[in-house]
Amino acid sequence: MRSLWGSSKVLPASKFLELSRIRPRSYSMQLNLFALSIKARISTSRSISSAYVSIQGLSNSQREQIELYVRSLLDWNQRMNLTAVTDEEAVMERHVEDSLAILAPLRRHYLSRCREEGRDCVEIESERLRIVDIGSGAGLPGLILAIACPSWHITLVESMLKRCSFLEHAIDVTGLSNVRVLRERAEIAGQNPEFRETFDVAVARAVAEMRTLAEYCLPLVRVGGLFLAAKGPDPQEEVESAQKAVKLLGGSIKELCLVDSYGPHGCRTAVICYKERPTLAKYPRQPGIPSKMPL
Repeated sequence: MRSLWGSSKVLPASKFLELSRIRPRSYSMQLNLFALSIKARISTSRSISSAYVSIQGLSNSQREQIELYVRSLLDWNQRMNLTAVTDEEAVMERHVEDSLAILAPLRRHYLSRCREEGRDCVEIESERLRIVDIGSGAGLPGLILAIACPSWHITLVESMLKRCSFLEHAIDVTGLSNVRVLRERAEIAGQNPEFRETFDVAVARAVAEMRTLAEYCLPLVRVGGLFLAAKGPDPQEEVESAQKAVKLLGGSIKELCLVDSYGPHGCRTAVICYKERPTLAKYPRQPGIPSKMPL
C-alpha cells in the first residue's frame, strides 16, 4: 500500500531565485513565502504528495467509511448549514482530500519534534497520538483524520449543538471508536484542567484568523507538541502578524508548507507551530475576547 504520509522537499534560496527567473508568475507566491521565512525564521516547503495520493492510500474499509461520512454530510446539509459544497464529488475533493493533505506535514513535523526530544522512532510510529480539532464544524479535518489514522485519538471541539448532533451521528454511521465530541467553546476547554496542555497536536481548518486561532489552540497543546493551522494559498501577511501572539502563548512558527488542494487556488498552506513552553494561565481569555481583541 502506498504510504499516506508522502514526503516534503525544502527549496533553498538559490533554487527559489532560479525558478523565479524561469517562471516568475507561477513562483511568485513561493518567493513571497520564502521572504517571510527569512524574516520570521520559518522554513518554507512544498509537499510533493497530493491529496489524491493520500486517499488512494486508504484501505477499502476506510474508503467505505469516508463514503458513509460524505453521504451523511450531504443528507444532513439539507436540514442545516454544514457546508456550501453540495455535490458528492466536490465534497470528496474540496473537503475530504483537502483534510487528508495535511497528514504529510503533520506527521513529518511531529516525527522531527519527537527526535529532538530523543525519543525512539519505532515508538513514535506506533504512538496513539492525541489530536484536538478546534471548531470542527462538520468534522473537517478531525473525522477524516480519525478514519485515516485509527490508532490516533481525536477530540472534536464544537460549540454548536446542531453540529455536535451531526458529528455524533457521523461517528455512529462510520463506526469510529477513536473519536469523541466535546460541545464547548475553545476558550473554556483551554482553561479546563482535563484538556489544557494534554494534546499532542491541535488542528484547525477555516475557523479564524491566525492570532485568534493561536489563542484557541496553543493552550490545549502539550509542551513539545504541534499546532497546525490549515490556511489559504497566500497567508504570509496573516502569519507574520500572528508571530507575537504565538510567542506570547508559548509557541513558535516553524514552517509554512504548501499542500495540494482542489480548491480554486490549487493549493493551501499548512502553518506549523511548535509548543515550546507552557501557556500563561491567563490564556485563553474569556469567550469572545480572542476574536474581538486578538493578541
